[in-house]
Amino acid sequence: MTDETLVIAGEKLPSRLFLGTGGLPRPALLEPVIEAARPGMVTVSMRRLPGTSEGGVLETIQRLGIKILPNTAGCRTAREAVLTAELAREALETDWVKLEVIGDETSLMPDAIELLEGAEALVRKGFKVLPYTTDDPVLARRLEDAGCVAVMPLGSPIGSGLGVLNPYAISAVRAAVSVPLVLDAGVGTASDAALALELGCDAVLAATAITRADDPVRMATALRLGVEAGLAARGAGRIPRRVTARASSPASGMVGSL
Repeated sequence: MTDETLVIAGEKLPSRLFLGTGGLPRPALLEPVIEAARPGMVTVSMRRLPGTSEGGVLETIQRLGIKILPNTAGCRTAREAVLTAELAREALETDWVKLEVIGDETSLMPDAIELLEGAEALVRKGFKVLPYTTDDPVLARRLEDAGCVAVMPLGSPIGSGLGVLNPYAISAVRAAVSVPLVLDAGVGTASDAALALELGCDAVLAATAITRADDPVRMATALRLGVEAGLAARGAGRIPRRVTARASSPASGMVGSL
């Protein structure tokens, strides 16, 4: 472990890249994708219950020893999400849940009111809640106040591949909360993941960017390297942006200046 190890709810995670499993063209691709991505967690939808048979999604994740993060994808109300989380806890023996409460089937944006209500209810029931939310710093702070162990703002709409549309908003969310920040939704390629880390995110969740790439295994490798590059760049400290040119060589000691 290093100082750069990600810790959520007191648990050290081996990677800052989280993987979504929806959209893979063939179940057989999951194992090589996981091996390439080396994710800290893999999220699965409990409402589209994946099979536990050999070669199935759950069997593959468990056999590879990757932490499973069940999610409440498809839920439209807090009540549905709480019921789904309780089913996940019973089936998978985990208190961790990625809370999704969708308010609009076209944009797939979260329903802020139901999301907060669901988060409060799940925290009271002892869950470790990681809510998928908008890039609203006020809502993010309310979710942290409710007891969520991380906040997962979207970079852009789910599956859009548009990347981080509003870097200022992601930075504002970062400044608003002290719990880990995981960029969720909108990642299209490795540079999007790198930018998220540079903006202060602690991790990135990628699904469609990998599962619907022409070469999912190669993209999984690229996303992993993108996350590592973004973290390294943030630690290195970028130069200040300037509106005028600045020579890279010192002006003193030049020929003819003595």
